[in-house]
Amino acid sequence: MAVQRKVLLVEDDDSMRSALERLLVAHQFNCSAFTSAEALLALGGGEAASCVVSDLRLPAMSGLDLADAMRAQGGWPPLILITAHDTPGLEAEARRRGAAGYLPKPFRGTVLIDTIKQLTETPGAHH
Repeated sequence: MAVQRKVLLVEDDDSMRSALERLLVAHQFNCSAFTSAEALLALGGGEAASCVVSDLRLPAMSGLDLADAMRAQGGWPPLILITAHDTPGLEAEARRRGAAGYLPKPFRGTVLIDTIKQLTETPGAHH
């Protein structure tokens, strides 16, 4: 059996976090969920994870701030930002700050799963 891939999930909305956790588990991902970027960063690195999926708008530290912090710390897996507040230029800004993926809500669950697989299973897939 393949090694179970771990996804770190940051989502402050309880129902969205639960839905994303169910989706990931249904696709054989091991999921650790956090309600804030600060809680995730308290781990001190995501070496054991394949990917980080984070909401862009969080109560204190934003997903963009999280991208900056992860890049500054080093040792983190690829980051996919998700947002219900897509605006022109936001995806470019997210990618400039280190996000490997960007998905405006609502998105189909299969799109998120495909994005995670693309970033974690293809060597050199990071842009």
